[in-house]
Amino acid sequence: MSTDVSGGRARTAARSRLLARCALLAAVAAVLSLFLPFGDGGVLIVLSGLAGLALAAAGVWWFLAHRGPVRLLGALLAAGTPVGVLLLYVASGLWPSALTALALWAVALFCARRALHRRGLGHRARPARRPVRPVLLMNPQSGDGKVVKFDLVEKAERLGARVVLLAPAEPGGEFPDPAALAREAVAEGADLLGVAGGDGTQALVAAVAAEHGLPFLVISAGTRNHFAMDLGLDRADPSRCLKALTDGEELRVDLGDVAGRPFVNTVSFGVYADVVQHPEYRDAKAETALSMLPDILTGEAGRRLDARADATELSDQQALLVSNNPYNSPDPLGGGRRPRLDGGRLGVVAVRVDGPAQAADLAVRGAMSAGLNVLTARRVEVTSTASELPVAVDGEALTLPTPVVCTLRPRALRVLVPRDRPGTLPAAPPLSWRRVVALALGRRPGRTSHA
Repeated sequence: MSTDVSGGRARTAARSRLLARCALLAAVAAVLSLFLPFGDGGVLIVLSGLAGLALAAAGVWWFLAHRGPVRLLGALLAAGTPVGVLLLYVASGLWPSALTALALWAVALFCARRALHRRGLGHRARPARRPVRPVLLMNPQSGDGKVVKFDLVEKAERLGARVVLLAPAEPGGEFPDPAALAREAVAEGADLLGVAGGDGTQALVAAVAAEHGLPFLVISAGTRNHFAMDLGLDRADPSRCLKALTDGEELRVDLGDVAGRPFVNTVSFGVYADVVQHPEYRDAKAETALSMLPDILTGEAGRRLDARADATELSDQQALLVSNNPYNSPDPLGGGRRPRLDGGRLGVVAVRVDGPAQAADLAVRGAMSAGLNVLTARRVEVTSTASELPVAVDGEALTLPTPVVCTLRPRALRVLVPRDRPGTLPAAPPLSWRRVVALALGRRPGRTSHA
């Protein structure tokens, strides 16, 4: 057995080394393809591409931060600049070189990420006994009615679970408190708590499960299901999550805390939190955001934030996102994932963009821009000149007194998951060319920390 394991590791290392070398060769070829055929054409391609990216970013800023003619100008600039750059390449006869360089760079990025991809990251599962008295809370309205669409109540009851519906007692009435219902279930002898609903409800019930040391079952019946995604669960068919009741295993994951309230994904301050507070946001997200962003971004309505992430000071920020373990991308809303949920550290993304020049700098330099800070911490304290701050906790709009403190309870939550999970492959790691070079040269690269 040990020989097989050693052989598997050797094959994996050889594969990673080959992919790293392919990535470097493709990156070098991408640069050479710009200059060898056309001489100075490569300089024109690079400069015009960077200038186009900067102009498009400035256009996006004007579109978001202004109204009227300036917004229209920003939209035209953001949409027209890429077309203009493409026409320049065609008119100059440089498009074959530009297209070749782009394709080679895409190959380089693909090979680099695959080279850094290491199996064995993620969560360690352990065998779990079958629950005897599971209680599942289900919100029939969550995720456009997934509870009804996938017949989750009947399927859960067939597996021996008791289902409690999160619905008003009468039409137009208030929704019951899921945490209170969970505590009632524990008092009546429940040996597992679960939720079919959004991430905000998941967090409230998860905190009760953690408080009593009970396993917790996530059923991906919400709208986005970020927590379920990072656990590797099937978001397309939430009924597959119920298999954990009969053939499950247990994971230990961290549980976030913001001012005494639990969270499983993120806590947002600043721009996003201000937008979701608006009453019209739920029914008209895009329209509400566009109407409010000019005042928020230019400082007429939005608040600037100061934060302290462990020993790091973050001053005068427009937006701040704190996550239960760091995402592999600075933009979790744009498809980022958390490679693990048991690292014991908060992810922190802070953004400050004061005008088109800084927007362009952020677009061109990315994480290297002075307007973006990406780090991890064990404790984050957010302050403001106001006595209260609008906060979005797992997408739910709240108002909390300042200062607002975010922490983690490491491995506090026992999560019961099915053995067969479609998303159990680790998320793509952050791209580090230093590690790619080390792999290509046969050296042992320093590990990228997710903790």
